[in-house]
Amino acid sequence: IASQTAAVRTRSVAPGCKSPAAISTVAARSPLASLPPIDPLDLVRMIACARVLMPKTMVRLSAGRTEIPREAQLLCLYAGANSIFYGEKLLTTPNPDQDEDVALLREAGLVALAPA
Repeated sequence: IASQTAAVRTRSVAPGCKSPAAISTVAARSPLASLPPIDPLDLVRMIACARVLMPKTMVRLSAGRTEIPREAQLLCLYAGANSIFYGEKLLTTPNPDQDEDVALLREAGLVALAPA
């Protein structure tokens, strides 16, 4: 299954303007590999800042969501993330099962938009 994007019907966004938040997974050989993992609440703060600074941008939770606690993912959605990648995996990083993502959106009280 190819990776897909679930946009969440919460805010108006500028077409083509995307800001992925894939900072929870760091490749072993990247310059960031030696840094400690990002605290989930810091990720929520980054999402909130991105939403304030870029109000019309699609702020997307991307690779590494399997490493982020469910509660932190919900907080990210409430803080301003309005898109997620879903499907088997994103490049080489696994994603949660589609059923888990549907449940996450339902729990957050959000509705997924139809794929474009």
